Amino acid sequence: MLRVAVPNKGALSVASAEILSEAGYKQRSDSKKLTLVDAENGVEFFYLRPRDIALYVADGTLDIGITGRDLLRDSGANATELRPLGFGRSRFFFAGPAGRYASLADLHGLRIATSYVGVVQAYLDEHGIDATVTRLDGAVETSIQLGVADVIADVVETGSTLRQAGLATFGESLLDSEAVLIGRPDDERTVEQAGALRVFRRRVEGVLVARSYVMMDYDIAETDVAAATAAAPGIESPTISPLQREGWVAVRVMVPRAGAQRLMDELYDLGARGILMTEIHACRL
Repeated sequence: MLRVAVPNKGALSVASAEILSEAGYKQRSDSKKLTLVDAENGVEFFYLRPRDIALYVADGTLDIGITGRDLLRDSGANATELRPLGFGRSRFFFAGPAGRYASLADLHGLRIATSYVGVVQAYLDEHGIDATVTRLDGAVETSIQLGVADVIADVVETGSTLRQAGLATFGESLLDSEAVLIGRPDDERTVEQAGALRVFRRRVEGVLVARSYVMMDYDIAETDVAAATAAAPGIESPTISPLQREGWVAVRVMVPRAGAQRLMDELYDLGARGILMTEIHACRL
């Protein structure tokens, strides 16, 4: 049975449960449950702190997991990112009193407070910056006011929290993070485990593709098919079927969700009629 680690709370937990449900896996209805067995699909889910998931996967206790790229990097665990999942995006920046610091060179000799010591220290080492990094759990914005640190390194979304504390970001982003599927590098598995992992990844990837594409159907004159299929070639190629109306065909094609409305306009201008756009809930490519 495949053992899968899932975040137990927070934004990552909700989005992870949604993608797993869309992939056809049972999910817990009680947030207090720590495990769930989906015997029909040969998977057992373990609901854990997102920060701990990389450690459990790395030591082989669990086979695969969902966590943040930031938490994976911060853990230092020997786990590898298998694929990004497209949710839980965040960016990490250094921040200090507004107007005091301008570049990474200003970090030399400073005290940096963060909840992500592993991420920050690796970044400093990579750029040859000598600074002291202190771990603080929870909000770190007040650490400068309290005299614990000179600057902080933290997740920045809108920046409103920093501005309220009189802080501003500087330098480039340390890390662009999002939820990721993780596993172990060069992992040895039984044939059964390897097969279960392939199915799991295929299902998740199918959901992600389905979220990025829509199905488009339209009718068009045969003489205009070449121009229409050039505008919307699909992932492999469109499905084209003859209509009872002489000289016309029906076309079905998967197209990227982004820009789909503009594509409908373009197809209409090319002579397509009866254009329909429908959701795709899952797929296998």
